[in-house]
Amino acid sequence: MAVMASTFDVRSAPAWFRLIAFAEALSWVGLLIGMYFKYLGTPATEIGVKVFGPVHGAIFIAFVVAAVLTGIRFTWGPVTWLLALLGSIVPLGSVIFLIWADRAGRMGSATAAPALGRPGRTVPEKT
Repeated sequence: MAVMASTFDVRSAPAWFRLIAFAEALSWVGLLIGMYFKYLGTPATEIGVKVFGPVHGAIFIAFVVAAVLTGIRFTWGPVTWLLALLGSIVPLGSVIFLIWADRAGRMGSATAAPALGRPGRTVPEKT
């Protein structure tokens, strides 16, 4: 439970980065749904794109700024910088980058990451 609490504690740069990355992924989904209704929906409507376009644009800029601040904080190498920027462009890539960065220890969580999400390993539970 302590790992979960520290993961989403918004007093740290990685937690803000995670929050913004999830928001960026959700705004991508909203924009993709809006584009579906704009180009393929019956009746065709642009309201989804008009709403989610600016929202996604603002969150995209926040994601890039958060990536820069987190990268500086944890002294990312060139490959990690490139993957973070690619994650901001590819739909839902921000979440994929977060999963990779957490498992690889790029977000300062190297002690918790190896035990999570690996088959055959048990995670201690506290109730």
